[in-house]
Amino acid sequence: MSAIASVALNWFALALLSALFQVLRNMAMKHLGHALDDTINVWGRFTFLLPFAGLSVLIRGAPALGEGFWLWALGFGITQNLATLSLSRALKESDISLVTALWKLSVILLVAWGYLTLGETPSPLGLAGVLVSVVGVYLLNVHHARISVWAPLAALLREPGQRWTVVAAMGYAPAVVLIKKMALLSDPPFAIFMGYVLASGLLTPYAVYRSGRHFREIGRYWKSFIALGVLGWLATLFGTTAYTMTVSAYVEAVKQVEVLMAIAIGYLIFKEGARIRLIWVGALVIMAGMVMLKLGD
Repeated sequence: MSAIASVALNWFALALLSALFQVLRNMAMKHLGHALDDTINVWGRFTFLLPFAGLSVLIRGAPALGEGFWLWALGFGITQNLATLSLSRALKESDISLVTALWKLSVILLVAWGYLTLGETPSPLGLAGVLVSVVGVYLLNVHHARISVWAPLAALLREPGQRWTVVAAMGYAPAVVLIKKMALLSDPPFAIFMGYVLASGLLTPYAVYRSGRHFREIGRYWKSFIALGVLGWLATLFGTTAYTMTVSAYVEAVKQVEVLMAIAIGYLIFKEGARIRLIWVGALVIMAGMVMLKLGD
């Protein structure tokens, strides 16, 4: 892992790489979501990264484990399932613009979780950068969807999908803290492998019950599942390594640049130029937050 860190230079670069591979992974998930369903999509995301994570552990060797590793790993498996399945449910029941804008507020929850469980204390400038980046993503999504700034919050009172979004955010923040703690008690490759062994194992019975008919389609879409595994592994590897270098919330705030990367892909590949005019304010705010994070580290 030190080799990866030296090539990538620092946590900031690793977070950017994680965001890039996360965007590409989401493209693979979107393709599978249209072809199959959301449950097997999530199961594939968890399961098909295991061969690549396992290979990295095999090459490096199993590290010595710190006290409490397996309890933290079990917590990760539970919270990661809670977050991902809740987010999937939210996207089925509500507009993606509302879900995305509200879910990104999970970074604020991560600041609290990091302080309470790991003793992470952001610098004043770093904390301001986190908050600014969250505001940028929020503005980007509401302006892109041409809805009011208060629409995602007002939807909490009337839309079940938004309540599922809150559940997803409440699960995602501790999942980040848990996998960071696992990595500190072992190393990032081993933490990723064992964390997702448990996440996949916990999800498999439900996936068989909910989406059993789709398992026979895995052979037909094997290339997409393999791509999902490779990209998911790289995104998680770079992100988890970055967590071990700095405050968790800093990494997640930088990773929100994935939204801008997705828009850039839409502009360059799908010629969605008209949408750029709707998101430039949010984009500028996100970039300002990233500058503050870098200066506040």
